[in-house]
Amino acid sequence: MRTAIALIFKYIATYVASWLAFRYIDGNPLIWTIIVSIIATIGNWFIGDLRILPAYGNIIAAIGDGVLGALFAFIIATFAPNFQVSLISLPTFAFIIFAVEVFFHMYILKDDRVGPRMKE
Repeated sequence: MRTAIALIFKYIATYVASWLAFRYIDGNPLIWTIIVSIIATIGNWFIGDLRILPAYGNIIAAIGDGVLGALFAFIIATFAPNFQVSLISLPTFAFIIFAVEVFFHMYILKDDRVGPRMKE
């Protein structure tokens, strides 16, 4: 149950970052901010939180989550004609995700019932 709550928080934080970067800055439709948020949340959970975080630690994983989130948004923009990104929105999205993920990783590493365990 705690993992589900953590994922909901992660999605909400990613959605806020997506809304600020892609809806507010670039004026994209709401549905695309939702789609980017879902894809970035799922991708960052499986790649950043379950693979990178246990192996390399909080800061590297947070940077990876920010970069991965921006990469997912860029790939979506490449294939979706109604979704545009800019040189301002992508770093904004990546930075907001990075900032939130630093604290999110501290939480999931501290709670024994959520997320990955650090390798000893």
